Amino acid sequence: MTDRVVVAGAVLDQGRLLAARRSAPPELAGRWELPGGKLEPGETAQTALVRELREELGVETEPVERIPGEWPLAPGYVLQVWTARLVSGEPRPLEDHDELRWLYRHELDTVDWLDQDRPAVAEAALRLPAGAEG
Repeated sequence: MTDRVVVAGAVLDQGRLLAARRSAPPELAGRWELPGGKLEPGETAQTALVRELREELGVETEPVERIPGEWPLAPGYVLQVWTARLVSGEPRPLEDHDELRWLYRHELDTVDWLDQDRPAVAEAALRLPAGAEG
């Protein structure tokens, strides 16, 4: 039995990374993550990412590149992260989140990331310009 894939988007726009604060489930509420969700049967990771970001944030995105590696989540699930470009819309916390923040590279450690997201956030940070200021 292979692990089910959960995709998350490192949404990059204007030199910033989008962080989303979980509102559910209770054990994750208040911590920050890269938004995304589970692949549906027959979906590719890229298709699932576009759909999940549309459902959770109300935006259209374009997957750019897969961040190397995958990280275990709950038993039977594994996290894969893609960088994504914002195509249209302004992100809003529609599902599973109560706050969103755009973070410059030097601000990435100002939120309490979920442990499994930290390696991908560190990798995404390498794609952000150093010294960009808000």
